[in-house]
Amino acid sequence: MLFVVYRGLSHLSTSVAPMSPAVPIRHLFLALLVVAVWGTNFVVIKAGLDHLPPLLFAGLRFTFAFFPAVFFIPRPLVSWRNLISYGLFIGVGQFGLLYIALNGHISPGLASLVVQTNALFTIGLAMIVSGERVRLAQIIALMLAGAGMGVIVMHTDGSTTPLGLGIVLVAALSWGLGNMASKNAGRINMVAYVAWSSMFAVPPLLVLSLIFEGWGADQLALASMTPTVWGAIFYQSWGNSLFGFAVWGWLLVRYPAASIAPMSLLVPVFGIGASALFLGEPLPAWKLIAAGLVMSGLALNVFWPYVVHALKPNK
Repeated sequence: MLFVVYRGLSHLSTSVAPMSPAVPIRHLFLALLVVAVWGTNFVVIKAGLDHLPPLLFAGLRFTFAFFPAVFFIPRPLVSWRNLISYGLFIGVGQFGLLYIALNGHISPGLASLVVQTNALFTIGLAMIVSGERVRLAQIIALMLAGAGMGVIVMHTDGSTTPLGLGIVLVAALSWGLGNMASKNAGRINMVAYVAWSSMFAVPPLLVLSLIFEGWGADQLALASMTPTVWGAIFYQSWGNSLFGFAVWGWLLVRYPAASIAPMSLLVPVFGIGASALFLGEPLPAWKLIAAGLVMSGLALNVFWPYVVHALKPNK
């Protein structure tokens, strides 16, 4: 049964079909389902952190992202160095730090918003690494997102601290580094890439957990695992990582990026909404203003190339 599921996800993420500009309603709902899984994941993380130390929680998440998937999915055709880099940047740098921040330093709704600044970090890294030229629209996008971060800094309280904001920004930077690694990997099977790279996140996460959280805390947490905690782990390992990447990759193969990629801007909407609905996170005016500024910056970064292309005179 597992073989059928994993192979099906693997085939889904790489199967090729003629690209169509029109996205059927059923496939739009499929994209919305992925975005909803990614957005509500922040609430699920918070629920898991009520029972597990953050680094141990992250280690378990990536354990089940690679096991038993690697026994059913062939290793992607990329170097071991690339797989290790992606696993460390995403597993340890992004999610390890994100879990620490969500453990009392920042609210899930704001975390889902702030971590999306990885798109802007990716632009900066591309400029440094490959010499890409920055555009005026990208500068404006960065200024808008920076203004949103400034609003959050001015309103830090018991649920969101400057330390938590800083940790999530470093997590977003690490996500940007992971994006650079996956970009260098080229066109590959993303399910296999995520599964195989996840194994390199597990050892450092578990070692760091033993060092900073202690064997006593880890042992107590593992001895008191409940179905809710296991559900939180599998929701992230299978739903967020394997299912999400498989379906997203399948959609990007069939439809123009301009039709699919902008829907990822809804991740913070689901994150903030789910946090307010399930955790009672308040939504004061300053938080909505900050969200509007950051989302405006991200939207400008996504849409400006298509606007420029549409305004070019036809030759």
